[in-house]
Amino acid sequence: MNERQTCGKGLADRSAFPAKLGELIVAMIENLEAHQETLDVRPNMVAGGLRAYVKLAQEFRCVAHPCRRPPRWRDAIQRRCQAPRVVDAFTKFVSLENDLLALLGQSIERAQTILATMTGRAA
Repeated sequence: MNERQTCGKGLADRSAFPAKLGELIVAMIENLEAHQETLDVRPNMVAGGLRAYVKLAQEFRCVAHPCRRPPRWRDAIQRRCQAPRVVDAFTKFVSLENDLLALLGQSIERAQTILATMTGRAA
């Protein structure tokens, strides 16, 4: 059965994305906080680095919270949205999704290499 695709259904289909993004940001915060414990904070060492880690974690926390809220898109407008502005915005969104996919692929490769070095296991 071919179900008609609408903007509301598209939003509902993507509802897992912000939640997963929120989880990723929380994991980044946990990573930043874990690294804080390893920094040498003696005077003239990396106290500035510690401040940077703390500030990044605080900023990421502000972003992560809204992403982790349950989606409220299930009952969004159920009609086709073909207005030029909507098409342009969605085209940009899809393009950025592709950019993000490429960045994630590169990031995963680097992270797996680092993890292999940290654990002594092949990636």
